[in-house]
Amino acid sequence: MIADRFASDSPRMVWLDTTASTNTALASMPDARHGTVVITHSQTAGRGQRGNSWEAAPGLNVTMSMLIEPRAITAAGQFAVSEIVALGVANILSLLAGPSDEISVKWPNDIYAGDRKIAGILIENTIAGRRIIKSIAGIGVNINQPRFESDAPNPVSLLQLTGIEQHIPTVADLIAREILSLADLYDTPSRLEQLHEQYLAHLWRRNGYHPYIDSATGRRFNAAISDVAPTGHITLIDESTALRHTYAFKEVQAVIE
Repeated sequence: MIADRFASDSPRMVWLDTTASTNTALASMPDARHGTVVITHSQTAGRGQRGNSWEAAPGLNVTMSMLIEPRAITAAGQFAVSEIVALGVANILSLLAGPSDEISVKWPNDIYAGDRKIAGILIENTIAGRRIIKSIAGIGVNINQPRFESDAPNPVSLLQLTGIEQHIPTVADLIAREILSLADLYDTPSRLEQLHEQYLAHLWRRNGYHPYIDSATGRRFNAAISDVAPTGHITLIDESTALRHTYAFKEVQAVIE
């Protein structure tokens, strides 16, 4: 659901013709504040989770980074930042894609249309003591790219889903405003449980048993999602043993057939 109201702060959009990494460019801006967005037509060294690369044809997609200054999120519960950003992106893509392809959040924070990846997110937090001072969210969204050349197994763009070209600055502004709205909405500790419930409700494969591979052992098994912890760890229920196992990112892989 799109947030009922926009945050009191509007996003400040800083456009760059080209940059190696929007996350790096935003981190180096001395006057960046809550809601500052760096967006580029061409990102030459964009990166995903744990060093993965991100394919984005110049000028055809949203490649941006956004500064968030959380007020209610502790270092121990920092995954809530990821939940806010993922839901913000998913909400706008659901609006633009329509009902034909279900938009969901693949744990921890990829955005999927059906079984295909339409957006990726990289969160970098700055922590002091028990508090998060600031978060930089790198966001890549496939918008107008007609085809993909990399060996990524399942990319898709909004254009491929709908056949309609989008205005990149408008989509980026909508995403930034939605993220600010959610950050404003979930700005007290008492509301973070509601945020988590929304995240779980939007999870890809949130119902039923599906195939996974344990990265350490190579064992393939069917499991259902039980929960995602404030740390971001996922707990799966093994269908064959009924046992619960908890995994960090990259310790388990979903199988897409």
